[in-house]
Amino acid sequence: MSSFKKLEDFDFNGKRVLVRADLNVPVADGKVTDNTRIVRLGPTMSHIIEHGGTPVLLSHFGRPKGQVNAEFSLEFIVDAVKSAFGQPVEFVKTDWTNVDAAKAQLEAGAKGTIYIMENTRFHPGEEANDAELAARMASLGNIYLNDAFSAAHRAHASTEALARQLPSGAGRAMEMEMSALEAGLGKPKKPVIALVGGAKVSTKLDLLENLIHKVEALVIGGGMANTFLHSQGIDVGKSLCEKDLAETARRIYDKAADANCAIILPIDGVVAWHFEANAPNRTYGVEAMDQTGMMLDVGDHSIERIKGAIDEAKTLIWNGPLGAFELDPFGKGTIEVAKYAAKRTLDGKLTSVAGGGDTVAALAKAKVVNDFTYVSTAGGAFLEWMEGKPLPGVQAIKS
Repeated sequence: MSSFKKLEDFDFNGKRVLVRADLNVPVADGKVTDNTRIVRLGPTMSHIIEHGGTPVLLSHFGRPKGQVNAEFSLEFIVDAVKSAFGQPVEFVKTDWTNVDAAKAQLEAGAKGTIYIMENTRFHPGEEANDAELAARMASLGNIYLNDAFSAAHRAHASTEALARQLPSGAGRAMEMEMSALEAGLGKPKKPVIALVGGAKVSTKLDLLENLIHKVEALVIGGGMANTFLHSQGIDVGKSLCEKDLAETARRIYDKAADANCAIILPIDGVVAWHFEANAPNRTYGVEAMDQTGMMLDVGDHSIERIKGAIDEAKTLIWNGPLGAFELDPFGKGTIEVAKYAAKRTLDGKLTSVAGGGDTVAALAKAKVVNDFTYVSTAGGAFLEWMEGKPLPGVQAIKS
């Protein structure tokens, strides 16, 4: 964790600080609908300004495909940033081919102002990790901080090449994220339990292969569980199931056994005959399912079994729901387990780290987002970290 510089390691006085942020936020009718990623920049912004520096925010927004496109301009976000931090905010327009005018605007700026640069993806060199574009970006500042873990899995000019052209380090949000992840899988308190859910095994093969060597128990839920049950000779009826991956599931089972990792599957499930909210449903043991129905959630016995496994753990890593949580009443398993993990965390008995879009939405539905040790809003980056892959944006700021 000490392999990259933190805010305290820099002298910001009189310096322009290029901060790679993630301003790729949800928007409706030109207004930000969820400012979580903006607010998380607060500690970094405050520290830079209080120590005499000028924050210059770099971010992508949407997919303009390397061309200037007004529809994807970051100018709209100025008001949301002003509102979040209570500081003067200026937008800096540029197509990134020539940054002389942008540099002049920054040099003429008033102290205490936060600057937002135009969408980094307005130039094809961003996604190509182009060194020349990174050099133009570097000419705008004196120090580089990456405060966007959610973009750290991409080797782009503003996340990778730029970090190698200036004194570089981590912003506070990045530092917190990496500390939480270190506590999750880097140097966790053992035993560690991982809860992995979601629709398909095929999207999480690398994740499962990595986790069985890192955790003592692996709970598999959601549609993924059906594939594993099928691989064990259990007929899952019309449930979502990747039957062609049965052999892969058996191989993961065998590897888990070799690694002394227990795989925990549902022992009962809530079965419905239509995929819709409030569909008629009934709970069956997994070996006695109605073959005309589909399993949309784990049953009460499975919930208790998972709670028991959490009782034995000191660290929980969570990615993916246990069932179709977005449809009532098929979120019961996910919500009950989330509340139980939150209580164990608040009681000081569990370190809980969760991440991924569906996971965050499920924890929000359970009203426990703030009760977990850490909840990551980074989708792809969180998943690649769980898969054990090096993240270019993190590697680039390591000293």
